[in-house]
Amino acid sequence: MQAAHALMLAALCAGLAHAQQTPRLIDPAQAAWFSPPPLPALKAAWLAGSEAGAGPYLLRVRLAAGGRIPPHTHPDSRYTTVLSGTLYVGFGDAMDEAQAVAVPAGTVYEAPAGVRHWVWAKDGDVEYQESGVGPTATHLPH
Repeated sequence: MQAAHALMLAALCAGLAHAQQTPRLIDPAQAAWFSPPPLPALKAAWLAGSEAGAGPYLLRVRLAAGGRIPPHTHPDSRYTTVLSGTLYVGFGDAMDEAQAVAVPAGTVYEAPAGVRHWVWAKDGDVEYQESGVGPTATHLPH
């Protein structure tokens, strides 16, 4: 009986080893970076998924020193991880610098679906990554 269990375990391990894949590496330097016309301080690249696609996505964002993204909303909840610098975030219809919360590198914040928020690279360049489940969009006031 022990030999049968050992044989089954060996077969299972061999099957799992065969099923493993090589990790898919994503190099942000090779991504298609874009800058929305009304936001010249912002550069972004879709690293996984897309704005229109259904399913999870990763959006890498670089915001130049002093750059601001005015109050806006997204149809899905977004989770933002600050990779470098300190991002200042506020919620509401207007950018009130006194209400900005510092989000330092290594920290994550959530922008709930449909909640108006804004960001600011007050102290210098900031790089961050947003994740969520699409389709998604960014709705800026006109």
